[in-house]
Amino acid sequence: MRLSDLKVKQTAIISKVNRTLDGNNSQNDLVASRLETLGFVPGTKVQVITKGIFGGDPILIQVGFTRFALRKVEAEKIEINLEGAPA
Repeated sequence: MRLSDLKVKQTAIISKVNRTLDGNNSQNDLVASRLETLGFVPGTKVQVITKGIFGGDPILIQVGFTRFALRKVEAEKIEINLEGAPA
């Protein structure tokens, strides 16, 4: 499941950040690298606080005590597992 699919007030655990561009393994995605630098790393708990009115963009995400506004395309790079669900 992707972070962009998470519903408002749901909590999940990050399992992976996709770091390649369109399946091209030779080129790293700078946005994904930046997300990891900001704290979006495997094993971290995340929660969707709210979503934008039109099309759900941007998405307000909480990681620890910090909140980030992500575009859907950025949130789609982050794979998650629902909290309490089997991995």
